[in-house]
This record gives sequence, C-alpha cells and structure tokens, in this order.
Amino acid sequence: MARYRGPRIKVCRALGTILPGMTTKSSLQRPFRPGQHGGSRAGKASDYKERLMEKQKLRFHFGILEKKFKRYVSEATRQKGATGSNLISLLESRLDNVVWRLGLASTIPAARQLVVHGHILINGSRVDRPSYHVSVNTEITIKKKTLSKSFMQEALENSASRVRPPYLTFDVAEAKGVMTTQPNREDLPFEIDLQKIIEFYSQQL
Repeated sequence: MARYRGPRIKVCRALGTILPGMTTKSSLQRPFRPGQHGGSRAGKASDYKERLMEKQKLRFHFGILEKKFKRYVSEATRQKGATGSNLISLLESRLDNVVWRLGLASTIPAARQLVVHGHILINGSRVDRPSYHVSVNTEITIKKKTLSKSFMQEALENSASRVRPPYLTFDVAEAKGVMTTQPNREDLPFEIDLQKIIEFYSQQL
C-alpha cells in the first residue's frame, strides 16, 4: 500500500503548519522551513507556490499520494455543488479518517493500520480498505476480539475526552460510532484555502 513514510514534522515545517492527521504535536518547535537556510530565506511566495502549498497541506494531512488525490479532486468537480466542499466531504468520509476522528487512533496513519489489520467493522462486516467511503447512518465498530486488547482499551479511554466533529457520534461503552450527517468544509480540523487547491488543478482536469 503506497503512502508517505518519511519524517512528518519536517513536512509540517516545510508547509508552515501542524497537520493533525500526521502528528500528535500541537505546535512547531521551530516554525520555519527545514534546512540550513530555512529561517533566513522566506521571500514572497509566487501564486503557484501558494496553491501548491495549500494542496500539499490537504494531501499530507490525509496521507494520500498525488495520483489518488487528483482523482478525488476530479470526482469532487463532477459532483453537484461547490467543488471545495465536495472534496472535503469525500476526504473526511474515508474510513481511516473516520476511525481517527472517532478517537480510536492518535493519527491517520495509526488509524490506517487498524483498518488494514482488520480491527474495524462497518455495519458488522470487516473492511480492511482505508479509502472505503463511509456513508451517512453507517455504524463503525471494533472487532470483538480486538476489544479485549490493551492498546484498544487505552484508545477507548483516550477517546472519551476526544473532541469529535458534528457529523460523528460515538458511544464509548458500546465502542460504536455512527456517521449521522455528511461532512462539510467546516469540519476540517485546520485552516486551508480550498479555492487555491481548485485553482491548482484547474488546468489539469
């Protein structure tokens, strides 16, 4: 399964912001680009670079490679409504993201591992594809055998204090989550300029 495996904080520093899907850090200790001249060469970015940076923030946050991310943008463009909102809805509905947002994993890569290893059930059936699209009224539960494991018990304890987006509900006692509504752009856990992302791909689609 292709995914980014490099240093995560280095990416956050290069993009100038913490990406909560990649890391549990709350702030950047060195809020400038990595490298020998990272803190001294901060000239005005071109329009292209600004669009690229916004696109990279979203792509790295969700842990999606470029080819797949471009397909999401293409699909969002074909759907009715605002392309930016459609894109966020598609990305937030990915199973690995939903597992993370429920508080069952500390990052999206950790949630992806839970899914791939078969610990997560969708409406009672095992799904091991992180990109699986979770729809409204879908139940997300944990495999019974997994519930007894110490790492899952710890995750459930931590999830009790987790702030969840409005489109998800989670019953800690039953270890059951439900997507109650469709995600929208306000549910993204960090600031981003969606218009710049759409502009970046406008000549490619």
